[in-house]
Amino acid sequence: MISQTARPRMVPTELAALATGVSEATIRKWASRGKISRYGRPGRAEYDVGELIEIAAARHDRRNARDPGCRGRTAR
Repeated sequence: MISQTARPRMVPTELAALATGVSEATIRKWASRGKISRYGRPGRAEYDVGELIEIAAARHDRRNARDPGCRGRTAR
């Protein structure tokens, strides 16, 4: 039987940066400021994929709010 409790999926800093489209330094800065949770042990930071998805979606929404003309635009 599958557990009803969802276990967070963790990724290292490099993959967290790739997933959110920012640098590894930005991921570390967000963690130090409490914007995202840091897990792991010293020298081996890991981040929750769910949190990263939420922060990436929020960044995307803010960008679209600043530039509403970019919606629906296609690359040529």
